[in-house]
Amino acid sequence: MEFLDELYDAIVEGEDDVAADLTREGLDKGFEPLVMIEEAMIPAMTEAGRRFETEEFFVPELMTAGRAIKAGLEILRPLLADGEIHNAGRVLIGTVQGDLHDIGKNLVGVMLEGAGFEVIDLGTDLTPAEVVAAIEEHNPDLVGLSALLTTTMMAMKAIIEAIETAGLRDEVQVMVGGAPMTEEAAEAFGADAFAGNANAAVRVALELVAA
Repeated sequence: MEFLDELYDAIVEGEDDVAADLTREGLDKGFEPLVMIEEAMIPAMTEAGRRFETEEFFVPELMTAGRAIKAGLEILRPLLADGEIHNAGRVLIGTVQGDLHDIGKNLVGVMLEGAGFEVIDLGTDLTPAEVVAAIEEHNPDLVGLSALLTTTMMAMKAIIEAIETAGLRDEVQVMVGGAPMTEEAAEAFGADAFAGNANAAVRVALELVAA
């Protein structure tokens, strides 16, 4: 359908103003919110993620696509009945103590939102106590921790140990990522999984929550 194709293209190309305008136009034309989400928005974000993995897109392009889908979703979400859109789960994300980098974290956040997760962004420079308090407050299915620096990645281990000490480790899954991280480091730190990029983070998050 031509309209849905236009909305799809606007998101893939990262045209957030166009995506928002088209979303409003779609409502005026009688398109159901769920139709726009399932037939244009989520497929567009999936395509942007595919292009990122094949190096047709890089971080800036993926970020702009994420902003475009968010612009459309912000218009549609208030119109959806509770439970009408698939809720994949609740995720806390943040960058660990000593690290102020947030581009990777932000990218993962928009990708997770596009996949149907409720995302609570805790920001940067997170202490173990702050993460534990957030788990107790929000009762998430998953915690995603990011680090860009080798010098700060050990903070992930401290956070996971704090979650264990608080008696919450069996209640939440922990996914880690960032430039210095590896599968081996994730396992050594006690994480449940490692994701090497934002698109992988969505796949891993869906698998963890399903399990």
